[in-house]
Amino acid sequence: MANKIDVKELLEAGVHFGHMTRKWDPNMAPYIYMERNGIHIINLYKTAAKIEEANEALKKIAASGRKILFVATKKQAKDIVAEKAAAVNMPYITERWPGGMLTNFVTIRKAVKKMATIDRMKKDGTFNTLSKKEKLQIDRLRAKLEKNLGSIADMSRLPAALFVVDIKAEHIAVKEAHKLNIPVFAMVDTNSDPRQADYVIPANDDASKSIEKILSLVTAAVQDGLSNRTNEKEADDAPEVEETVEAVAAPEVADTTEATTEE
Repeated sequence: MANKIDVKELLEAGVHFGHMTRKWDPNMAPYIYMERNGIHIINLYKTAAKIEEANEALKKIAASGRKILFVATKKQAKDIVAEKAAAVNMPYITERWPGGMLTNFVTIRKAVKKMATIDRMKKDGTFNTLSKKEKLQIDRLRAKLEKNLGSIADMSRLPAALFVVDIKAEHIAVKEAHKLNIPVFAMVDTNSDPRQADYVIPANDDASKSIEKILSLVTAAVQDGLSNRTNEKEADDAPEVEETVEAVAAPEVADTTEATTEE
């Protein structure tokens, strides 16, 4: 089961700290509790409710077998996102967002296939026949591709959703998702426009402790969905096993009946 949302834990993680009041986006007003020392304080009860809403949707996506692409390129978020997303086998972008990552996905897939081609060359010995200069160039290309696209190597089709830390920092990713009607789940601070996200999680998107807390809750829900999918698959496979047993046993029963009749 996904973790229960505890407002006290959100408070301890500093999720409630927004930006300075002069930097706020008026559209965040419904999620702001008060102002303290020139800083907006986020209403954590609304944050908890929004996390639960987002988690339900993410759980369904994960249970359907589709991918959720996690995006966070800011320094204090990238390592956390990489660790949490990888733990639930979801793709992530933590380096620079490759332009056209979603809107020109075919080209991105070609770049990913290039990595696989280079790996094959190293395995079948072709790489060893190249000159020293060519080897160096290919190694550099492979390292660059791995850094930017390695985490999406297994993403063979467009993701079903994006989870973004800081929609202002990742505005290009958000814009591409909107063009393709891909739902955006996002941590939204008081300086951002919540209308840019389909599922808003009002939260401090600058502090690593806050980011880790939200990501832990979100990925727990994703893991829940994946577990549900595994259980459903096992349940679907069970009748097939029973049918196979019946099919194998049936001829033996028939032969016995025939033998009794002949006697």
